[in-house]
Amino acid sequence: MPEVIKIATRDSYGKMLVELGNKFENIVVLDADLAAATKTAMFKAAHPDRHIDCGIAECNMMGVAAGLAATGKIPFASSFAMFAAGRAFEQVRNSIGYPHLNVKIGATHAGISVGEDGATHQCNEDIALMRTIPGMVVINPADDVEARAAVVAAYEYEGPVYLRFGRLPVPVINDESTYKFELGKGVVLQEGKDITLIATGLTVPETLEAARILEIDGINAKVINIHTIKPLDNELIISAAKETGKVVTIEEHSIIGGLGSAVCDVLAEKFPTKVLKIGINDTYGESGPALELVKKYGLDSESIYKKVKEFYK
Repeated sequence: MPEVIKIATRDSYGKMLVELGNKFENIVVLDADLAAATKTAMFKAAHPDRHIDCGIAECNMMGVAAGLAATGKIPFASSFAMFAAGRAFEQVRNSIGYPHLNVKIGATHAGISVGEDGATHQCNEDIALMRTIPGMVVINPADDVEARAAVVAAYEYEGPVYLRFGRLPVPVINDESTYKFELGKGVVLQEGKDITLIATGLTVPETLEAARILEIDGINAKVINIHTIKPLDNELIISAAKETGKVVTIEEHSIIGGLGSAVCDVLAEKFPTKVLKIGINDTYGESGPALELVKKYGLDSESIYKKVKEFYK
């Protein structure tokens, strides 16, 4: 078998910022004293005159980003998800969301896979927070190819965008030569008639592997990658629910307010369907090796397989 290439989506973010910066002079990158970790140091090295380190002052950074956007620049404000979505929520809501400014928020180190940094830094609530802001686009890419495409899509979109990236290297599952990113459109990775598995971010490759194991047991799963949580691909979700009759959502995020909640909102209104939400179950994380935490909190392929099989009975 060919070797599986793994790349952290935060690396993809840094690389694509440099590429876009080479092409477009209106891009400005902001960071909150975390350029090495968020990978915006790559942009700083290439375009030092367009990189602003705002220090450990995320709330102020969002205000600076809003001001830059108001002058016609396209700022990418970067920090850990816990700080970008959590600490600076009020500034994102009032200074960026309310005036619908063209600010892109690059939030890295999201989810339980932050690992040893522990519960205070493992943000499993950011999608829920950002979904509530009117007009905010929320994107959670699954791999390097999708992450780089998402950064381009965010740049091209007029309005506020929240981009969620991870610390942990994840398998590259998309072929760059054929992959096409469409804002607000889900991607069917595998057709199936028995059950629908809808995943986002880090859990997408794990869900694909779980589907492969389910196939051995005679369960034919349809697998959908939802990279854009908001706006959601309602049409695809409803269609899949009609085809299979049962839906499972899988996310490296709280089961409250994330992908699962978004899917349930749609189905409850348009096509009531039995749904199982797999994610972080109303609890904080803990310090530990990322892969061990992914397994402990039930987001690895084996755990997903077991939960789906039990739900399918």
